[in-house]
Amino acid sequence: MFIAATLIALDYNQVRQQILAIFVSSALVVIGIALLVSRSLVSRIRRLNRLAEGLPGGTPKDRAVDEAQDELESLERSLVGVAVELQRLLDRLRYESARREAILSGMAEGVLAVDRDLRVTFCNSAFLKAIGYRGANFEGVYVLELVRDTGLHELLRTVLNSGESQALRFRHAGANARTFEVQATPLEMPTGRGAIAILHDITDLERLEQVRKDFIANVSHEFRTPLAGIIGYSDTLLDGALEDLSNNRNFVEIIRTNAVRLNSIASDLLILSDLESGAERSELEVISVRGVVESALLTVQSEARSRNVDLIREDIDDVYVTGSRLRLEQAILNLLANAIKFNRSGGEVRVRAGLRPNGQVAIAIADTGAGIPSQDLPRIFERFYRVDKARSRQVGGTGLGLSIVKHVAERMNGTIAVESRLGKGSTFTLLLPSSL
Repeated sequence: MFIAATLIALDYNQVRQQILAIFVSSALVVIGIALLVSRSLVSRIRRLNRLAEGLPGGTPKDRAVDEAQDELESLERSLVGVAVELQRLLDRLRYESARREAILSGMAEGVLAVDRDLRVTFCNSAFLKAIGYRGANFEGVYVLELVRDTGLHELLRTVLNSGESQALRFRHAGANARTFEVQATPLEMPTGRGAIAILHDITDLERLEQVRKDFIANVSHEFRTPLAGIIGYSDTLLDGALEDLSNNRNFVEIIRTNAVRLNSIASDLLILSDLESGAERSELEVISVRGVVESALLTVQSEARSRNVDLIREDIDDVYVTGSRLRLEQAILNLLANAIKFNRSGGEVRVRAGLRPNGQVAIAIADTGAGIPSQDLPRIFERFYRVDKARSRQVGGTGLGLSIVKHVAERMNGTIAVESRLGKGSTFTLLLPSSL
């Protein structure tokens, strides 16, 4: 019994020692693994910390005790700094984006941006208005679906392929045809090279250029005709007609008539130039409309009699306007002269003036002539524009009268309106603000 008990005790102690040895070994293994994992984790945290510190805002200015901090706290501070800096950058990006959108949207020129596949990435309202696009969505749409013009499409494709700026002039056909100068340049985008095009509307410039060309052509023609007469009859006189007592006086009168016509053209051109440039600085005065109309009627009375046209004074109220009496009388004379010259024999010219309920003084001059075709009405106030060129040259005139009337009205803060019916006649109404 004693020996058995002793053997059991020895086995128990050995088991305990073996268990203890196993436990210690396991603990050492666990500690070793923990140290390895910890060291690996610390190494990764440090790498993350260094990465975070390399980002904007990752190195705060107050890092005097960085070495005393543990890695997790250091990483936390770096990530907080990064978050703050990223928020600041995002706010700045939103501001810049909003400012860019405001600038592009407010531009009078059309702006179009496309990606490498010629799909629209951006365009402003000026561009959509210019091409007459009324759809809601345009992003991602092929440019040919917006602007059905192969010239613009090929321009953008050339920019994408060459990487160089290109220019083009093209006319967009639509309800209101417009002409554009297009400047396209490459645009670097995250998805690759794109292109951006600026469209400058030159329709009005083209129209002005055409007016300038027409003006030069008309002036040349108007000067050439009387000059040809002057030169021709002068040569005739020099070739011996001076001794022809039956015709020399008639030739001289023809020369004088053409010289007077040249002088009238030059005078009207100078007046028109002064009115258009604003160089004329006549003193403003209160003008009696009745006095100006009566004076103008007396001036044209003999011409109306010679052309068998009746001048009829209707109601001419005693109203007043502010401006230049000389220019107002000139405008009314031009209207009366046209009404007489382009009237029929036995026709009438009716004149009336009065105050309208809206405070405007209306001076109306109506004739019983052939009238003006509707397609010509928008252009009759252009310089040298004539509805019937043959009739205009037959009855005389410089072709500048109505243009002068328009500019006189504008200088006096008024307008000139016209109503006309073919075969019935025309009515020109000068509308000016009342001075009382």
